[in-house]
Amino acid sequence: MPVPLSEALRRATADLAASGVPDPTLDAELLAAHVLTLGRGGVQAAVIRGDLLDDADAAVLDGLVARRAAREPLQHLTGTAPFRHLELAVGPGVFVPRPETEIVAQFAIDALLAAATPTPIGVDLCTGSGAIALALATEVPHARVHAVELSEQAHAWALRNTAAQANLVLVRGDLSEELHELDGTVDVVVSNPPYVPDDAIPRDPEVRQFDPALALYGGADGLDVVRAISRRALALLHPGGTLVIEHAEVQGAAIRALLADDGWLATATHQDLTRRDRATTAIRP
Repeated sequence: MPVPLSEALRRATADLAASGVPDPTLDAELLAAHVLTLGRGGVQAAVIRGDLLDDADAAVLDGLVARRAAREPLQHLTGTAPFRHLELAVGPGVFVPRPETEIVAQFAIDALLAAATPTPIGVDLCTGSGAIALALATEVPHARVHAVELSEQAHAWALRNTAAQANLVLVRGDLSEELHELDGTVDVVVSNPPYVPDDAIPRDPEVRQFDPALALYGGADGLDVVRAISRRALALLHPGGTLVIEHAEVQGAAIRALLADDGWLATATHQDLTRRDRATTAIRP
C-alpha cells in the first residue's frame, strides 16, 4: 500500500539517526532522490505536495536505508560522489573523494593557470577516482593532465570517470615507475596520497570498513608514500614547478621538514575551509 513520502522519510531519518549517521535527514533525502531519480529539491517539493511512495520504491528505499544504517557509504549506494563541479562514479574499491580535497585541487589549478606556457602539464599521483585529475583537466582545458593509479579497482573507476576527457591520460602503475618521458617538463604535481599511519584506526565506520586500505595507510608514520612522491616530483617538475600534497591536519610540520630535507623550496602548509591544515605546497629548485 502506498505511503506518504513524508512518512517514509521520517522513518528513514529515525533509523539513520539511531545508527549514528552524521546527517540523517540529508542522507534520507538523498537516498529517496536516488530511488525516485530526482534531485534533493525535487524530493522536498514532493513532500510538500503530499506525494505517495509506491510499494516498489518503498521497498528499494528501505533496503538502501538499512545498508546506510550499517554505515555503508552513501556514495556507494547512489554510485556517485560530487567533487567541485563534477559528479564522479564511485563504489567499492575506490576512495570516495572528500570535500576538503577540493581546496587541494584549487592549489593545483591555480598553479597550472599561472604557468608561463600555453600548454601547462599537470600530474596527479595516486589519482583514485580521478577526482583531482579531472578537475584540473576540465577547469584548465588548455592543460595536459596525466594521472597515475596503482590499484586495479580504483583504476577502473578512474577510467570510467576520465575516459571522455581528451586532455587527460590515465596510467595504471607505481608512481615511482611511470611517466619518465615527462621528467623535467611538468608544471604541477599534485597528490592526495594514503597518509594514515599503519597502526591508526580511522574513527568513521565508512572509512574503516569500506575505503580500500591501499588508499588509506602510508606506513608507520603515514608518510612513506609522501616520501616517494617527493622524490618522483623532483624528477617530473621543471625548476620552479609546484608540488601540492594533501595530508592530515597533524602532518604539516613533518611534511615540510621532509620536503626541505629533499631540497624543496618555499614549503608552506595551508588550511581547508574548516581551518584545519590540509595541504602543503613546495617549489622545485
